[in-house]
Amino acid sequence: VDLCRLAGLEEVAAIAELVHDDGTMMRLPAAAQLAHRDGLVLVTIAQLVAWRREHGDLPGAAPSDTPRLPRVERTSEAALPTKHGDLRVHGFRDLRTGAAHAALVSEVAWQDAPLVRVHSECLTGDAFGSLRCDCGPQLDAAIARVAREGGVVVYLRGHEGRGIGLLGKIDAYALQDAGRDTIDANLELGWPVDRREYGAAAAILRELGIERVRLMTNNPAKVAGLQADGVAVIETAPLEVGRGPENEHYLRTKAERMGHWLSGFAETNDDDGAPSTTASQEETR
Repeated sequence: VDLCRLAGLEEVAAIAELVHDDGTMMRLPAAAQLAHRDGLVLVTIAQLVAWRREHGDLPGAAPSDTPRLPRVERTSEAALPTKHGDLRVHGFRDLRTGAAHAALVSEVAWQDAPLVRVHSECLTGDAFGSLRCDCGPQLDAAIARVAREGGVVVYLRGHEGRGIGLLGKIDAYALQDAGRDTIDANLELGWPVDRREYGAAAAILRELGIERVRLMTNNPAKVAGLQADGVAVIETAPLEVGRGPENEHYLRTKAERMGHWLSGFAETNDDDGAPSTTASQEETR
């Protein structure tokens, strides 16, 4: 509908799904390969939202002289010495969900586009040391790199189990023990594959004066989510740590069915296998 309206045409809509030969849904990296092969134009929702925001074309938006309601509210800031170095922890209250988020900020100076990790809460991986996922090692590696090179780790609460909560996650684990993968388990329980959104992360970064980032992630949805909310991702840096026999199937599912950029699996990276990209490359994936 938006594309029709922007082109000055009658507003109509249709929905279709690209699928692989085995019937599974084609994720963004595979769709980008198809578009490149057949000379098609690929436009993402994130690009459309970003264009409309840039041109003041969002429906129901407040006039430009009226401030937009804030997404987060800053609370307190304190010193946080860690095994990796001294950080500052900033507290934020999510005014939409009520969740309490945190930002770990390095005392090492950075320039235009700092290194940033947007980390989704994972009690089982971050605190319990679970080997079912790679979340704990990712968080530790991100804090270590930020402490060393300068940057920010945004820790988002309310993202447990890709947004289904701790008990929902345990329900999904039970189904995975019975043979489902991480996607089918969510769907069988009536949940979407991923309930997360990253508006709070973008708002936190803006509160810290950050508009451009080098994002540590293997997840294209995080790139799209930040860019849709006005934070430019000029580069991505892979964060492949914590892989082992206990989470091999889980990571394979994320790569092959969710389009995560993970080496050693199908349909994850560019032809050269490098997941690190510029923002302009990212928008066409």
